[in-house]
Amino acid sequence: MGGEANNGQEIITADNSDETPQETLERVHSELNKVLKDELLIRIHQNSPDFFEKMVVELMEKMGYGRGVVTQRSRDEGIDGIVYQDKLGFDVIYVQAKRYDLDKTVGRPELQKFGGAIPEKNAKGLFVTTAKFTADAKQYADERHIILIDGQKLAQLMIEHDFGVSTEYVYKVKKIDSDLFEDEE
Repeated sequence: MGGEANNGQEIITADNSDETPQETLERVHSELNKVLKDELLIRIHQNSPDFFEKMVVELMEKMGYGRGVVTQRSRDEGIDGIVYQDKLGFDVIYVQAKRYDLDKTVGRPELQKFGGAIPEKNAKGLFVTTAKFTADAKQYADERHIILIDGQKLAQLMIEHDFGVSTEYVYKVKKIDSDLFEDEE
């Protein structure tokens, strides 16, 4: 690090860096979000599976998909929640929410169980997990039009929609307003 004097203040500059200040901000922001995603997944695992099901349905509501309900555990038949996309309930998303260990993978058999629990063949399905999906599970989901959200994507959606997180700092990056400095002739 080098320093230069500027009106009594020291400006710290990075030596041997090819990054622009904007690139540095973007890199650091990305690193902070990665840490936040990991922290979110750890916090999710500190709660119950029931909490996770409720949280997923609430996230869907926060994302603007409609009014959601968590199904009763004894009669859910593999469906953990339902999101009604319209007020009359004509358009429905069936939700499966599985809070698994982060290093676990969800395979095709689990997706097939969920697919079999969806009442209509062409209905919308959403399978959310804190784990990852196997390639075979992804292929089955594509065939059945089931949307998959793994742990990293779940945490990213929570950050994007301010769900379970709050803003700690806001930095405004300013630039010259060239309209002010254009010469009027």
